[in-house]
Amino acid sequence: MSTKKCFPNNFLWGGATAANQYEGGYNKGGKGKALVDVIPAGENRREVMEGKFHYRDLPNDCLYPGREAVDFYHHWEEDIDYMIEMGFKVYRFSISWSRIFPTGEEETPNQEGLDFYKQIVRKLVDNGIEPLITICHFDMPLHLIEKYGSWRDRKVIDAYLRYCRVLFETFKGKVRYWITFNEINMLLHMPFMGAGIMFRPDEDQEKVKYQVAHHELIASALATKLAKEIDSDYQIGCMLAAGQFYPYSSDPRDVFDALEKNRATFFFSDVQVRGHYPDYTKQKLDNLGITIDMLPGDEELLQENTVDFISFSYYASRLTSADPEAGEKTAGNVIPTLRNPHLEISPWGWQIDPLGLRITLNALYERYEKPLFIVENGLGTKDELVDGKVNDDYRIDYLQKHMLAMHDAITKDGVRLIGYTSWGCVDLVSASTGQMSKRYGYIYVDKNDDGSGTLKRYRKKSFDWYSRVIATNGASLFE
Repeated sequence: MSTKKCFPNNFLWGGATAANQYEGGYNKGGKGKALVDVIPAGENRREVMEGKFHYRDLPNDCLYPGREAVDFYHHWEEDIDYMIEMGFKVYRFSISWSRIFPTGEEETPNQEGLDFYKQIVRKLVDNGIEPLITICHFDMPLHLIEKYGSWRDRKVIDAYLRYCRVLFETFKGKVRYWITFNEINMLLHMPFMGAGIMFRPDEDQEKVKYQVAHHELIASALATKLAKEIDSDYQIGCMLAAGQFYPYSSDPRDVFDALEKNRATFFFSDVQVRGHYPDYTKQKLDNLGITIDMLPGDEELLQENTVDFISFSYYASRLTSADPEAGEKTAGNVIPTLRNPHLEISPWGWQIDPLGLRITLNALYERYEKPLFIVENGLGTKDELVDGKVNDDYRIDYLQKHMLAMHDAITKDGVRLIGYTSWGCVDLVSASTGQMSKRYGYIYVDKNDDGSGTLKRYRKKSFDWYSRVIATNGASLFE
């Protein structure tokens, strides 16, 4: 096989999960209540995630799927053994903030919680798997939300930095790659899920969201500064929910509408990579009459503490028009999009666009010229377990096409790509819907949407397929 049909020699193949959708053990090991513990499944889920329906007003019979999730807390050794068997080079996971600081305001960490993650990192490193840790993945102590209104208050930055310091000092020499916030731009679309924000009656929601964004951006810059002080080898990344907006037509108004929506995606990474608020955002805020409260030195902090790499999730491209009557809207997308007639869709309405991944890689690399890391990608769909087997050829087809698009971006376009961690390598709870039936993994977990199931794990057909992709460094994709 030609070396041109392989990925770079040091390419990091692996998978990704998040504590709030995967870990469970919500009341074990001294863990405090977290944001995810009050997000229900069912009809009220979307309004709670949007910060429009208070979790205290939920019915008593709600199901909270994140509390048990798929119980990685008690299955971590088994699940990591599967990753070792597949040959993972990297595993992206998040740490639950409230497992380390149950309320977020303790002076010292919860040692039992810290020990839980130390054993995970030890097992990964001992088996040649690079840990990639997300510090805050739609997850924070509920106490900080109830006492301070979450990231509305700058005091939460201090709590976050205390948490970061413990992680950076504990895992010095063992973990190299860190992500400060998962899909930081999602707070504009799902304010409670993304940042713990519940809106009050009659307040300016846009002002609240951009003030919260500023506090998270300052927290990210300070965390980057702190990380480099503790270990200069640390590589700190930002992370956004990516996917290019295409114009619905060649009408210049549609083209400009797509440009504006892409700017909204890039706003956070523009600040974290370039070190300052872009002029388009300054003008937008001015037009909206929004003044962000900044402290002296904030601008210098952002400028002096930019990230080392850009990580992102990619599941689908998007389509937009300036005409509100144009086209058909798709169902199931957190970020609204029109239906693209040129693309197939998943059962949940997500548009399948492998070339869109290459387009997104190019857009990000041309904009920033810094290394990229795909830390989420995959097909969320229904699987059928028959006699202990899942024949998920549809997932293999999806992943293969997206990996080939990655290869084209590297070898034909010159994009610098560090690695690829497919989402939900072990089946987990869907963040958008709270369902188990929307599955992504190479490993099937016996659990149903109603919470029933044995939690037993089964290898899917894609398990062996991805193992071979990793073993051949992508060469098997061309067979």
